[in-house]
Amino acid sequence: MEKIAEDIFLLKGFPRYAINIYLIGDVLLDAGTRLARGRILRQIAGRTVTAHALTHAHPDHQGASHAVCEALGSPLWCGENDADAMETGDYSKTIPYNWNTSAQYQFWTGPPHPVARRLKEGDEVAGFQIVDAPGHSPGQVAYWRERDGLLILGDVLNGMNLITTQTGLHEPPTLFTVDPAMNRNSARKLAALNPKLVCFGHGPPWRDPDGLQRFVSGLRHD
Repeated sequence: MEKIAEDIFLLKGFPRYAINIYLIGDVLLDAGTRLARGRILRQIAGRTVTAHALTHAHPDHQGASHAVCEALGSPLWCGENDADAMETGDYSKTIPYNWNTSAQYQFWTGPPHPVARRLKEGDEVAGFQIVDAPGHSPGQVAYWRERDGLLILGDVLNGMNLITTQTGLHEPPTLFTVDPAMNRNSARKLAALNPKLVCFGHGPPWRDPDGLQRFVSGLRHD
């Protein structure tokens, strides 16, 4: 695992930074695709993990959630507006249906799993405050640690081009985003926190606060 900041680790994956999974304190954050079970359990072996939380319930973030929770005996926490999808396996309201997402459904989606805690704005998880950040999915949440300006924002923004893997700030592809305009509003909301370090669902950590502000200020207003 790669240490990002105090009590924050990024699990290794291939390609590097393509689908990120974090350990924040004693909480596993996101779980990649359903193929990620092995790499997760190998890397967290010997560490205390008391809960598993999601940024949002898309196949590349919840795929191994059921398997990991079963293996660890840990509860699952999820944004309140994505929780029903996680519990029922019906993602029709959380991700658009198209040729690309249909492939994800088939190969990446994990089984449904009970949600023990439905996260909402202001909740605390492992020293982070939950911030509602809908748009990419209805129930996407970000994790904000004010004392050191660390923000984990899921897929509100991507830190790399998902096709070329070239690093840089991007909006998430509309193919995977329920409401792009709402997602841009969430990006503005999070940028207003003035984070010093941003961690993404896809892409390496971003340590250029001014660059983030420039990018978000250039987003289209709908």
